[in-house]
Amino acid sequence: MTASISALEGGFSDPVFDAQATFRAVMDAMAEPGTRRPAKAVALPPVALSPTAAALALTLCDQDTALWLDTSLADEPVVAWLRFQTGATIVDDPAQAHFAFVADPASMPRLDAFAQGSQDYPDRSTTLVMIVDALENGVPLRLAGPGIETSSSLAPTALPDDFASQWRDNGARFPRGVDLVFAAADAIACLPRTTRILEPMEA
Repeated sequence: MTASISALEGGFSDPVFDAQATFRAVMDAMAEPGTRRPAKAVALPPVALSPTAAALALTLCDQDTALWLDTSLADEPVVAWLRFQTGATIVDDPAQAHFAFVADPASMPRLDAFAQGSQDYPDRSTTLVMIVDALENGVPLRLAGPGIETSSSLAPTALPDDFASQWRDNGARFPRGVDLVFAAADAIACLPRTTRILEPMEA
């Protein structure tokens, strides 16, 4: 009963405005990889799901969405809240997910475990939303690619040790591959599959 009551609460106070603001932030961050966009919309989900990630779920997911949650999010209050607030279907297999929400990036499945899309339908891949403490305090990633004039940098916290290697493999599968949205407490940043992580010695 507690889970079902809490599921009714904590959504956007102004659904149209908040969803539009969040969607614009995601689109701007995708267009300029590595840039930080303020997370202004407020949602109050169960504690395991951060407010920023919750705002992204409310904006990006609906009744046609297959949604995968990592172990730290797949508890009854979060599942009930997401089902009620978005109508999304929770799936067990990351390869079936349109969106995946990860609260423990260091122990997440490998990127190639998620839906990769196909050569004809590359959009049928998973977009990962990774909840991080900060976008500045982790291992620095130098980025290049479309939307970046020369290079940019991003340093999300608690990524897998081999994240850079996994991301290079993800880029090699283009046009297939996953896209990433990092959700920090006060900002988001994105890595579309077209973004490259540069080797330290690369110009």
